[in-house]
Amino acid sequence: MAATAKSELEYKGFPLRRKDNIIYYGNMTDKYIIMLQIMDTEKNQDLDISKKVSVQLQYTDPDLKSRDRVVKKAEKDGLYNALDLASVWLERALAN
Repeated sequence: MAATAKSELEYKGFPLRRKDNIIYYGNMTDKYIIMLQIMDTEKNQDLDISKKVSVQLQYTDPDLKSRDRVVKKAEKDGLYNALDLASVWLERALAN
């Protein structure tokens, strides 16, 4: 890795970007992206662990209103379960 390259967190080949309690999964240059919103957390020692996570498959088209971008949505218990569902939805949506 070059010294100027920025290390980026990825899951199953797609980038993850976090802003507060929202995690964006996928490339903004693709037709679809996943938005993961952490709805509820619990304390485990000094860490906040996600309990309930909202998963939304969305179009990346900036001309659409935010409510029209949502293709499908679900809620999952825990971040791993949400990311697992998100990776399946994103791969299938981009394959079509």
